[in-house]
Amino acid sequence: MLFRKRAMAGAVAALALCGGLAVSATAAEPQAVTYEASGADIANPERGFYKHLETHYRADGSGFSPLSADDLAEYREQGITQVMRVFYLEKFAATETLDAKFLELVEADLNTARQQGISLITRFAYVQGGAGPYEPPFGDAPLNVVLAHIAQLKPLFHEHADVIAAVQQGFVGLWGEGYYTDHFASDPSRPWQLTEADWDKRSAVLKALLDAVPDERMVQVRYMNAKQKALGTGSGAENALAAEEAGSGSDAARTGHHNDCFLASEDDFGTFLSDPITLDQEYLAAETKHVPMGGETCALNAPRSEWESASAEMERYHFSYLNRDYQTEVLDSWGAEGLAETQRRLGYRFVLTESTVTAKDDGTSQVWVGVRNDGWAAPYNPRQARLVLVDGDARHTVEFEADADVRTWAAGETVELTASVEGLPAGSYRAYLSVPASDETTADDPRYAIRTANEGTWNATTGLNDLRQTITVE
Repeated sequence: MLFRKRAMAGAVAALALCGGLAVSATAAEPQAVTYEASGADIANPERGFYKHLETHYRADGSGFSPLSADDLAEYREQGITQVMRVFYLEKFAATETLDAKFLELVEADLNTARQQGISLITRFAYVQGGAGPYEPPFGDAPLNVVLAHIAQLKPLFHEHADVIAAVQQGFVGLWGEGYYTDHFASDPSRPWQLTEADWDKRSAVLKALLDAVPDERMVQVRYMNAKQKALGTGSGAENALAAEEAGSGSDAARTGHHNDCFLASEDDFGTFLSDPITLDQEYLAAETKHVPMGGETCALNAPRSEWESASAEMERYHFSYLNRDYQTEVLDSWGAEGLAETQRRLGYRFVLTESTVTAKDDGTSQVWVGVRNDGWAAPYNPRQARLVLVDGDARHTVEFEADADVRTWAAGETVELTASVEGLPAGSYRAYLSVPASDETTADDPRYAIRTANEGTWNATTGLNDLRQTITVE
């Protein structure tokens, strides 16, 4: 929504930049505070550059390299909060049963991520491609095996959803990217020619994953037509997810996108497939206002892969994350300033603008907070903003009257939050903006809370953003 300054009851006697000091409002003298934006990198959850870490489980059970707690801790020190975790299932390409040891190793990775305050973007695949050329047989699994494996992974998805940022569709073809495949193309030697039967099998994989992954998490497809075919829609902005359906839990609302050849050619090596290509471009720009978008670059393609074009496209397609390790030639061509801006603007970047507290004669107080999103996207997983009031050991949470769902805080816009404070015990309450994780297991962990990009407002111990306002209840 567009920013509209509301007329506050009573005259504002002072407008102050208060440093670390709080201001207190009285009925005769309401107070406003403005906030200084920060240019620093903010290590917020489910956004930014990610690290790519893959592992294997070969026929003899070898090849699995568990996530290292020390490595994850180092990534957090670098401001990186996400890891792309690709699990290659070589041992299971011809059998429907995942062995208990493998499932235990996957669960251990998820637990390690939680211990270190990291979220995982997960993908499962059966075979990793090499340098090419790529010719069948490729080594992926048939539909019945894929569906059986998804069913066995379902409990892990549910138990550890708190540290899963998103699940990529995977499973089909080399790297799990849905192209070079033995079983999901009628003629594996011509993987670009897909029949309706091929699409039915691919759609069955997507729908099985949507069923296996909890409702509050998204599944991302590699190609836009995978979602279009599964839902029976076409391309173009008119077929994109409507704002009214966003966040509804429907299959359309829970299916996002990733592009692992971003900027590589005119159509990103077959990522944009519509004729004309502008239909898919307009579709993706509209879709990603409400569902996650991320990926990696894979080839120099000047001038499109250079900073001016790359930054414009990341903004247009609302990129939330990008691989920092690949393709480094493309990334390095953006220069230090381009990379720094990318790190700051991937996903959301919330900035407190100002707040006002109006104390009324009836003993209640009205709190107003402005928050601007300077990032390229809104958060894509459920998360509610709240007003937290603290007086010593006493802590009270107050719900905002509207717009508390941060998934609606669109890129480039400012949201207005209002809350009424009433019925509290007498005291002097410091006011904070709280945007914690929505999952019980991480809700109290400040590493999974959202920090605003402001100077001097963040409390890393509590995960609260200090509004520098005091509300006195007598």
